[in-house]
Amino acid sequence: MAGGGRAAGVPAAAGLSGDPVREVMAEHRLLCERAVDPLEIAAGLEEAGLGPETAARCRHADLFGLAEELYARVPRRPPTPPDGPEESWRRRCRAALRSSALAVLPVAAAAALGGRWPALLPAAVPLVLLPAATADQVPPGAAGEPGTAGEPWPGPPRPAARRWRPASLGHGAGVAGLLLLPLAGATGDGRVTAALVLAAALSAGSAEWAARWFRHIGRGHLRTAGTLAEFRARMRPVLPVAVAVHLAVLAVLSFAALAVLTAVAPRPGPGHGGGLLHLAAERADPLQWATQGVLGLLLVLPALLAGCGRRAAAALGALAGAAAVAAPLALGRSAPVAGLLGGGAVALALFGYAWPVLGRAGAHR
Repeated sequence: MAGGGRAAGVPAAAGLSGDPVREVMAEHRLLCERAVDPLEIAAGLEEAGLGPETAARCRHADLFGLAEELYARVPRRPPTPPDGPEESWRRRCRAALRSSALAVLPVAAAAALGGRWPALLPAAVPLVLLPAATADQVPPGAAGEPGTAGEPWPGPPRPAARRWRPASLGHGAGVAGLLLLPLAGATGDGRVTAALVLAAALSAGSAEWAARWFRHIGRGHLRTAGTLAEFRARMRPVLPVAVAVHLAVLAVLSFAALAVLTAVAPRPGPGHGGGLLHLAAERADPLQWATQGVLGLLLVLPALLAGCGRRAAAALGALAGAAAVAAPLALGRSAPVAGLLGGGAVALALFGYAWPVLGRAGAHR
């Protein structure tokens, strides 16, 4: 690999400043910015004609010692994403609508049949296939971030393809469990649970949109950020924004579903003041609203991970969330409180993992 500097370093001797390493760094800055490790810098310097004399003038015993100092002093530059058409907002919206339709139809069928176990099994099949069926623009994998131990520099993008990978099926199985198990374990007014689950199924489109938007923003920052540190700083608020937008959409959908339920099937008993909006807000109790928020997190965080190539992590997160919902039902304990606590713990762990990992340049190649 050519470093792009003066040959042998001898003619530069007269021009060396008080810090000779700085001149070598300026001459071979691109090599240093793009190197995966000091060994790559040493190889580039040697290919450019620098040798032990240059290392000695820079107060190093050999060229590799000089390369280690250059690697430490020059910040890594994020990779430039490959040229190609950017995904338009229309395409993101079409993908979101497709995801909503694929998720809500089987859930609506299961809810209409009362959430009985025989109805849940056929409804689970399209939900299991949902992540793979909507992954036409998701990379099949992503390399790690350059400049971190053991992680290669991202290479050229691999062609997008719809494949039925085990990780995608595991992700879908987790989504099916998250959406269908609450119908089977509904307590109290099952119609409220069904309305909230249908709203969550509709929000699968919002999760898909958030994942595609997040990757779109990441690729844009790759083009404009000067260093990896700058890229990470720019990406730091993007994940919370994507999650917050999804939760806001879920809240609107949940409120709309409860408003329709209240208009079609009012709560029995004497009438209450405040109008339809007030009655809809009170139709679900605070515990149900909190559980709906956790469900939204368990839907969007795996979608974000899968959208950036972390399919295995997405599958484990979705399956862990479904297990947190299923465990109280299987043990016969207080399902709402236990499911909220277990699901909340999984969501917190997922967010803690996703925030730093998805802020790396390798997740957006």
